[in-house]
Amino acid sequence: MSVPYTEPWAFLNDYRGKAFSGEWPTLPEMYKIIVSRFPECACFTIYEPDRISLNYTESLKIIEAVARALHSKGIRRGDRVAVTGKNAPEWTVAYLGILFAGAVVVPIDYQLKTEEIDILIKTAGAKILFVDEEKHERYARSPGELVEVISLRKGIGTYVYDLDGPTVEIEQAVESDLAAILFTSGTMGNPKGVMLTHQNLVSDCYLAQGTPLTVLQSDVFYAILPIHHAYCMLAVFIETISVGAEVIFGKRMVTKQILSDLKQGKVTMLLGVPMLFNKVLAGILRGLREKGPLVYGLISFMMGISGVIKKTFKVNPGKKMFGFVLDKASLSTLRICICGGGPLAPSVFKKYNQLGIDFVQGYGLTETSPIITINPVEHYKETSVGRPCAQVDIKILNPDERGVGEVVVKGSMVMKGYFNMPEETAASFTPDGYLLTGDLGYMDSENYLYLTGRAKNTIVTEGGKNVYPEEIENEFQLFDEVEQILVRGFVLDKAMKTEGIEALVFPNPEFKNEQGAPPSAEEMKIRINRIISEVNQRLLPYQRIERTTVLNEPMEMTTTKKIKRGELN
Repeated sequence: MSVPYTEPWAFLNDYRGKAFSGEWPTLPEMYKIIVSRFPECACFTIYEPDRISLNYTESLKIIEAVARALHSKGIRRGDRVAVTGKNAPEWTVAYLGILFAGAVVVPIDYQLKTEEIDILIKTAGAKILFVDEEKHERYARSPGELVEVISLRKGIGTYVYDLDGPTVEIEQAVESDLAAILFTSGTMGNPKGVMLTHQNLVSDCYLAQGTPLTVLQSDVFYAILPIHHAYCMLAVFIETISVGAEVIFGKRMVTKQILSDLKQGKVTMLLGVPMLFNKVLAGILRGLREKGPLVYGLISFMMGISGVIKKTFKVNPGKKMFGFVLDKASLSTLRICICGGGPLAPSVFKKYNQLGIDFVQGYGLTETSPIITINPVEHYKETSVGRPCAQVDIKILNPDERGVGEVVVKGSMVMKGYFNMPEETAASFTPDGYLLTGDLGYMDSENYLYLTGRAKNTIVTEGGKNVYPEEIENEFQLFDEVEQILVRGFVLDKAMKTEGIEALVFPNPEFKNEQGAPPSAEEMKIRINRIISEVNQRLLPYQRIERTTVLNEPMEMTTTKKIKRGELN
């Protein structure tokens, strides 16, 4: 007898009319509900340089003190307050403190140059800045129009945990008010301030759990991606606090450090980008190959059997079959891995599932808070980014003969618009209110979404075929020799507007040849060309790479490890 499915957010009905009055609670209302349910459970933890952990009651006390302090400094409902710094409990306390003050948080990429941060602060009209030690001195010395600069690091200036103010009645935001302005340029173009409301963020957080993607109070999330980014902010930080779970903050995108944190924290939920999962998998496969061709062949055969059993019978034998592999790789406690922020090769997706890890991928945009689709664990498809989350409406605009067209979306998670950019906002929606994502894709008969690339990156070949660079780039994700690859068009015929296909490749600087030594530049160039030839054989004739450039320097990337296409010559 099957158990009736209960929506993960159904518990909110017990608090409606008491703790909140709208369709969804605001983020402060949601947080206070969770604190009342799990007061002593750990919420924010970090191991470096010292182990520090706050439980929900402790964190609420600090957050409310920050809110009182901001109110005493003149911050009122709707005012903007910026925060920039590395992942840490202090960052989340500042973020929530701003919201508890009724204000709007402006998370800023800490890797931006100071002059770029200045522009974003001015554009947002932020009155106060929370900043970490790297940039604190600069802003303390030259605050510009800022009322105050507050430190996210103890021992430097006014420390966030030491803030407080008189007890007063603070006007709180309502569900439809802005919660955050996230500045994003994607991988090219001018930054835009995406306006996300409390309803956008809270609804997306809970509706993503209705795919169903089960998030448990006992889960331990790992925040290694920059938390200012919509993906980590929602899918790690806000998802954590929506169920009373714990989040562990990682500061460095270094595989060895990440694996150490996963083991020490007994992490169950790992969210990352393709580069992270590719590197971890490459390390696992390298270790298996070192055991010799016989052992590697046997394990590969067993992985294939594990994958078939999982897909066919909906059971997961891999955890037991490959427990020794997962334990050595510090992955044995993982319950679910989720990949987002870019396309993942289906072969990578498949291998993680074969090893016994419930590995899924999703899709979203900053403009959609960001989650739109997630591949359900129980019925995943390696080549798809999943089904729409609950209450998300997706359509394909002007599909071609393959069914490929622009993905458009409608739902409670779709942004209010771009900050102070009414024309750009209007241009981002169809007349009937769907958000234009700029992504190309198609849907199958089971309502799964498949992405083929970005509309603006499409290459039009001499034969009039549309080629999507991301589909070609995916073919290179398991080659150790390749650190970065970017596929793009080059002009063949200006009058006819036709393009050829070229690849820019930056080799892996840590790659060693069969003798265990770094290859020469000429050796590496030969290897890269062989890889290009191998991949070309798997591609359709009109998709094949016609020229290759091996780079001496890496291409510039965003903080979520996407190559900045628009900044390449």
